[in-house]
Amino acid sequence: MTVFVFPGVRLLDVTGPIEVFASANEFGGRYRVQIASEGGAEVITSAGTRLSADLRVDDVHEPSDVLVIPGGPEWETLIKDDALLDAVRRLHANARCTASVCTGAFLLAAAGLLDGRRAATHWRHSRQLALRFPSVRVEPDAIFVRDGRMMTSAGVSAGIDLALALVEDHYGAEVARAVAKDMVVFMQRPGGQSQFSVRSQVPHSRRETLRRMLDEVAQNPGANHTVSAMARRAGISVRHVTRLFYDEVGTTPARYVEQVRLEAARVLLETGDDSLPVVARRTGFGSPESMRRAFVQHLGVTPGAYRVSFRTTGVGTKDSESEPVSP
Repeated sequence: MTVFVFPGVRLLDVTGPIEVFASANEFGGRYRVQIASEGGAEVITSAGTRLSADLRVDDVHEPSDVLVIPGGPEWETLIKDDALLDAVRRLHANARCTASVCTGAFLLAAAGLLDGRRAATHWRHSRQLALRFPSVRVEPDAIFVRDGRMMTSAGVSAGIDLALALVEDHYGAEVARAVAKDMVVFMQRPGGQSQFSVRSQVPHSRRETLRRMLDEVAQNPGANHTVSAMARRAGISVRHVTRLFYDEVGTTPARYVEQVRLEAARVLLETGDDSLPVVARRTGFGSPESMRRAFVQHLGVTPGAYRVSFRTTGVGTKDSESEPVSP
């Protein structure tokens, strides 16, 4: 396994996957990790930490089973670095599987390696990836995407999800599950990037009335948040509430409340053992059937199926036409 590093690389993009593969070796894996930089020199990450390289890119002669291309905050500068992109191409040519983390997808796209392929990146940058590289089919809500020998993942910690999927692909679900338990992470993170988070994705409003309503919904999704109730608490008309949501949130009050409640229910299902009726009541759905309808409509799964979704990384569902990658 080869990890490519460069000045300004994000630290967790590098160390997250490495920790997964190192942990897998404790449960029967046989990964050998090497870090390569353009000239073989150490690099300073975006966090200011120094990372040593094991070898130069030109010294990577043996085929790598997995090549990891991490990202960095300065991706707009990185995609203009011809020498760096050439290094990515050379490493890719010698790898059986190339996987990017976060904005590393921009490097792969700029190097021409994602043309005509599906890809993921950090939710904050997915629109930019689609605009700058129209030949790439961006999946904005995916935690990770596999398309042939290419894999791309969402932001930062999603590199751990991607690495777990590779471990499952190489050594089976039991080993991947052991690694996930050892690292105290989900085997498969429930939900997509949209979980991060409904409230944080709403543009900041200078209207105190709207900000207060949005915060009330986020802080207590189980409360009464009908349009009339929100209007009464805010001291404005129902029509005014509806107009505020439409103009600044881009949806109706009812749809926004449902999105927040759905997110809250997802969190409870992911992290707790409360029964479905309790989760439905705490999150404002009222009944398990109402919650079920919302889950099926927006996520395509029932709450019960959602709860157990982290028992596998789901590697077999990402791209059924892809061949497994040998370790």
